[in-house]
Amino acid sequence: MDWYLIHSKPRQEQRALKNLELQGYDCYLPLLAIEKLRQGALRVVQEPLFARYLFIRLDSSHAGQSWAPIRSTLGVSCLVSFGTEPAKVGHGLIEALRTSCAPLSESPQRLFKRGDRVQIKDGSFAGLDAIYQMSDGESRAMVLIEILSKPVRLGLSPASLRKVA
Repeated sequence: MDWYLIHSKPRQEQRALKNLELQGYDCYLPLLAIEKLRQGALRVVQEPLFARYLFIRLDSSHAGQSWAPIRSTLGVSCLVSFGTEPAKVGHGLIEALRTSCAPLSESPQRLFKRGDRVQIKDGSFAGLDAIYQMSDGESRAMVLIEILSKPVRLGLSPASLRKVA
């Protein structure tokens, strides 16, 4: 049995995974925990490591499960192929992804990190640059702004901050 690559419809990787598994296929979707702004609050969400792609394990012999239902599965766009040959993925790559993605799916990648340069988007300090300090509970962020040549701590909503490159 070899691993192959499935191209899903936009933002339907989870749907494709679920429907393929319900049909009895062995699939793998590497996920990454990321902190995002949702409705003005920071939330940890699981996102695919490779947008629109997931892996499927198939038997290429005639005795294996039929490949025909794959492309009509909800959420699936196509089986990635080069010409008429489906693209094989090495077992080593899948194992490496599984071992390296396990910690990534447990500890979230933070949207803002201590020391990041941010800009205030709204309110009375709109347009000012600041330095992100820390999260102050679930709905506030502490930043440092400079007023009269002195650093001043300010609590803001994370939705009112934007990273500056």
